[in-house]
Formats: sequence, structure tokens, C-alpha cells
Amino acid sequence: MKSTKKGNKVTKAQKAKQAEEERRLREEEEARLQSEREEEERLEKEKKEKEIEKLELKDQERRDDELSELCHLLEENHIAVTKWKTDAAETAKWQKYLHCDGKPDPAVQQDINTYISLWRDDKDVNMTSVLKQCEIALQLVDELKDLVSEAADPEERQNAQDSFMILQELIHFKHLLTTEEILKTAKRNLDIETGNMQTVIQDDNVTLCLWANLRRNTRIKSLTFEEVGLGFELPKQLAKSSVAVRILHTHYDHLSFLARVAHVTTRSSSSRSLVGLEAVSDELDSSEQGEPKENGEAKENSDGHQDKVEEEEEEEVQSVQESEDRKSAANVHSRKSSVQPADGEESQIETQMEALGAEEDLLSSSVQLKMRKGVVPVVDLKQFSPLGGVFFYDVFHLPPQDRQVKDWNIRQLLHTGLQVFPYSSEQSGSDGDDALDCPSVGVSVTMPNNVVFLETPQVARWDPAGKQWRTDGITDVSYEEAEARVSFKVFSFQAFVLIQDTYANLPLQRWELRPLGQNSAILTINGVLLDVSITIQDDQCMLQLERERGLSHLLGKWMSRTALQRAMLAAGINIFVNEFTDNYISNCRKDHLTEHTAYEQMALFASACAFSWSKWNAKCNAEHLVMQACEHHGAEPVPQDSWSLYLLGAQRSLKLEITESSEAFTKDFYPGSEFHSTFIHMLQDDMSPEGIARTRTSHYRFVDTVQSLLCSTRPLMYA
Repeated sequence: MKSTKKGNKVTKAQKAKQAEEERRLREEEEARLQSEREEEERLEKEKKEKEIEKLELKDQERRDDELSELCHLLEENHIAVTKWKTDAAETAKWQKYLHCDGKPDPAVQQDINTYISLWRDDKDVNMTSVLKQCEIALQLVDELKDLVSEAADPEERQNAQDSFMILQELIHFKHLLTTEEILKTAKRNLDIETGNMQTVIQDDNVTLCLWANLRRNTRIKSLTFEEVGLGFELPKQLAKSSVAVRILHTHYDHLSFLARVAHVTTRSSSSRSLVGLEAVSDELDSSEQGEPKENGEAKENSDGHQDKVEEEEEEEVQSVQESEDRKSAANVHSRKSSVQPADGEESQIETQMEALGAEEDLLSSSVQLKMRKGVVPVVDLKQFSPLGGVFFYDVFHLPPQDRQVKDWNIRQLLHTGLQVFPYSSEQSGSDGDDALDCPSVGVSVTMPNNVVFLETPQVARWDPAGKQWRTDGITDVSYEEAEARVSFKVFSFQAFVLIQDTYANLPLQRWELRPLGQNSAILTINGVLLDVSITIQDDQCMLQLERERGLSHLLGKWMSRTALQRAMLAAGINIFVNEFTDNYISNCRKDHLTEHTAYEQMALFASACAFSWSKWNAKCNAEHLVMQACEHHGAEPVPQDSWSLYLLGAQRSLKLEITESSEAFTKDFYPGSEFHSTFIHMLQDDMSPEGIARTRTSHYRFVDTVQSLLCSTRPLMYA
């Protein structure tokens, strides 16, 4: 028995020794395998480095030729586009001269001054003819806007801006005169049911709704102009007063231009951004700047960007101050050069123009009180866009009516013009302490059918004292989405506008540029709230949307890229970026020169190659861009397996080994591919001779249109 146990103990020791030997052998084997793997990796790395060196050397040898070819293509297109635009401008100028429609040339200051003087002295108050005259004036205003933005000469730009300001004031003055003329004869156009006068007059530019309270029945305190979807509600004080209510909807917006100018002059003294609204206070430090948002959250600007913004604002302030001085001089000059009116006529005009700012006196004390108390919410027009035009909500003293005496019509003549009825629920007494108890007045608006509100519209009122849009003083706002109607109450009669976040549809989610044929392509952009497709044919663009309500004036219409962008922004469809976009939305922060060069080369090959968004573009560094691309012919969608990933840099471009479905981003190049100094030569490696030939015959107007569209949307930065 003892020998058996002893034998067992020996067996366990042997097993332990055997296990130790096996472990040692296993570790040696693992070490050997690890060494072999490391050696293989080293050899593979050396091989890859040699291959990269070989490819870099090959790329370096042909670099000059590739860059020269690219520069030649770009320069050739640039020269052709410049000549085409110059010839087109000259042709348009000559055609305008031959047309001889009697309109002055906005670029000739003497002509525009003469036009303004003659129209100011024109006593015609017939609504039909005045609206026609206003239409001509509005065309001049649009041309003056273009001059302001395009003029290279500072003096020419200032003259155009001065003329713009005078014309828009004169248009509003003419609207007041025609309103007064209609109200003088209100008694002749009574509504049988209510005993009051109500009328609607509209054309392509304005909608005028008038109501005269002739009977002064306190039971009639509200009215809706059903045909245009505008309505109002009056408190008892006004329902029993001899007043007239006017809602003038101008389908254009001149007040926001004034607000932008005034905003620049006051920005340097006090401003900061709070959720898109500026908190204006004398106590704020003038160096405070807005805190922009990133994906709905606040973010900080870089010091370099901040300094740049401050420098730009200082320049703008100086420019605007000079403009205001010139405007005062222009007004004096214009009045001196005009035909002198009859006695009392000039005083009437001045009185009418003063009526536009009558509410300033009513509100000035309350505005000052708010300024002393702290925050005044001012709409930041860099972040919010007024849409659908301006609604002027006014109440006037009803002019004296005709009185029938036998066969005579007798009317009291007044030379004071149409007088604003002083009403404000926040009107303060002369001492600033005693407030009058005046209830708010109601307004209801059916949203214009030529704009798209991607979010619930907000309401802003015009502050004539500060020349700015503000959101205070507006209460009980309600939105009926099914009827597209906004209702609210305000403390006084004034102009108001519907606003929307300019960047509600940004940043871009996905994008694709796909060829449809020679000199034809389609750019599809998926926004946060709305998807947009733009078809490009030669130098013309056409917008396509899934939702079409109220956009018949825009959808399916061929127009230039600049005209389409302007029309889309006016309709509330924004996929475009500007110098302020970085302050409000996030981006991929790419090198601007590399990005611009990519758009140039994409445009050159847009007739034969498709380009698309890649999730890896946001993963690589700022010096590189990543996108999907492939050769494509025909109008059908690009097959998913046709895409390849490309890495673009300032020095070279290469085809990546990874795909969109890869787990991680790497810069490893695709096996068998080469390096190239330009993106187009990188693409050519995988293109057919037919595809390459198509890119070389792309029309310069098509190339320019695609490039400008890409530069205005910047999908490689903001997607």
C-alpha cells in the first residue's frame, strides 16, 4: 500500500513537470510566431513604403504637367465665362436703351433725381395709376439694390443707396395719398349689412385692406377680409371712434434693409446675442459679441474670427455713417431741384411723411423705460429672415365725408393729410409715470402662399424709433397649422412681419451631384427639414421639391443660378451659406483653398462623374476632404457598388481602400491605384475614354453654373 501511494506522488510531479514543459514550448512557439509576424509586418511596411515612395516619385514627375493641364482648363473656362458675362451685360444695356420705356437709368444720378422730383410733384391719386407708377418705382428699387451690391466705385454705391432710401419712402407716401383719397369717399361705398365701408385692392406688389368705421357700432369690433385672409380686432375705445383701419401688405420688404443699416451703426456701442435675439443695453460692454450656436447649443468663436468680425463691423459703421450724411445731402439736393409745389402742398407732403414716424413719439418714452430696465429683444437679421413681405397695420382719423346739400356735395378740405390716430396700450404720460389703460389690438394673418415656413412662424414688429424688428409687445400668439393662420395681439398699430430661422434647414445631411447628360446634372441636397433638388442645364437651373403648396411661381421654372438663389431665399428655402453661417451652425472646418479647388474640379467633370457625401469627411483632418465619386452616364440613380472613396489634399489626391461601411477611417490607398496631384487626373484613372472625352467638351457656362452652385452651398464644409 505504501509503495502505491509513493508511485502516485511521483506521477503528479511528472505531470507538473510535463505541464511546465508544455507551457515553455507554447511560449516559445508564440514568441517565434510573434517574431515572424513582426518580421512580416516590417517587410510589408518596407514594401509599402517603397511602393509609396515609388508612387510619390511618379506623381512628382508628372506633377507639373497635371497642374498645367488643370490650370489651362480653368483659365480657358474663366476667360470664356468672363467674355460671355461682359457681352451679356452690354447686350442687356443696349436692349434697355432700345426699349425706351421711359424709365430712368438708375446708374445715372441726374436721371433718377429727375424721376423722383417729377413723381413727388405728381398730384395723381387714382389708385390704378398710382399702383402702376409704384410698380415702375419698385423695379428701379430692385436695380438700385443690385447697384449697391455690385458697384465698385464707393461714390456710385452711396448714390444708389441714397436713391433707394428716397424711393422707398416715396412709394409709401404715395400709398398714404391713395388711402386718403379712398377714405374721403368712404360714405359712398357703404356695406349694407354693417353700415361701414370695407374694401380690398391688390396687385402683384401690394394688398390694401381698408375699413372705415362710419356707424361706430361697438358691437362690430372685428373684421376679416376673407378674400385675402387678413383680419383685425378692435377694443371698445376704437369701435366707437371715427377711425379707419388699414392693413397694407407689401409683398416686398424695404424695412429690413433699413434695419440692417441701423443695426450696423448701433452694434458697436451695445450688442450681444441671446437665442438669436440681441440684448441691447447701455450698460453692456461694447466689446461683447454674440454667442453663436452649434447644433442648437452655444459655441465660442475663435479669436481670429472675432477680430475679423470686429474689423468688418468697424468698416461697415464708417461706411453707413458716410451714407447717412450723403443721404441727408441728397434729400436737400432733390428738394431743391424739384418743381416747386403750390402753396401748402410741400407742407402737406412733409406732414404725411411725418405721419410715418408718429408712433415713434408715442413709443419713445416706453422704449427708453425698457432700455433703462435692461433687455430689449431685437431680431438678429443675420440669424432670422423676414418672409412674405411686410404688413403695415395702421389706424387713422377718418377724413371729413361728403355732405349732400340739395344738388351740391360739400366736403371740408384739410391740408394736413391723413392723420394717424394716437393709440398705444403702452403709451406713457409726459412724466413717464402715468400709463393710459388702452387694451391691445388683435391681428390675424393667413401666411402668404409664396413662402415656405419650415417651423412655426414667429412675429416681429417694427420699431420706428430704433429702426429695427423687435419681438416684445406681441402677445397671445397662436398658430393654426391646418389653416396656415397666425393670430396675435399688439399694444399699438405698427408694421409687423413673419420671421423664420435662416438656418433652420442647415447643416446639410446628405448631398449628391449626378450627371444627366452632356452639360446637364442634378444636385440633390437633404436638409434638416426639407429636401431640395436643383436641375442644371447649361447656365439655367430649375428647383424641384416634394412639397409644392404655394410655390408655383418658383417650381419647374428655368432661371439663372443667382436668380434661383434669390428666389429660394425669398421663399424661405435656404440651402445656401454666407459669411455669418459659421456663427449659427456647425461645420467640418476644412481648408478653404482645398475646398474651393475641389468644387472647381468637380464642375469640370460634372457631365460624366457623380459625386456624393461621405461620413468620413467629418472624420479626417482639416487639410483633407473625403467624398464618394464614380463615372456615371444616364439619368438613373448611381448603383451603390459603383462608388469609390477619394481623399483630396492640397498636394495630392488618392483613392481610398475603405468604403462607407468600414468600421474605422484610414488613409490607406486602394491597392493598384496611383497618386495624382489633381482630383480630375485621379478620377481619370478609372474612367472610360468616352467619359473623359465628355468632360473635355463640357460647355463653359455649364461648368461655371455648377461651380457657383457648389460654392454657394459648400456641401463639403456644411454636410
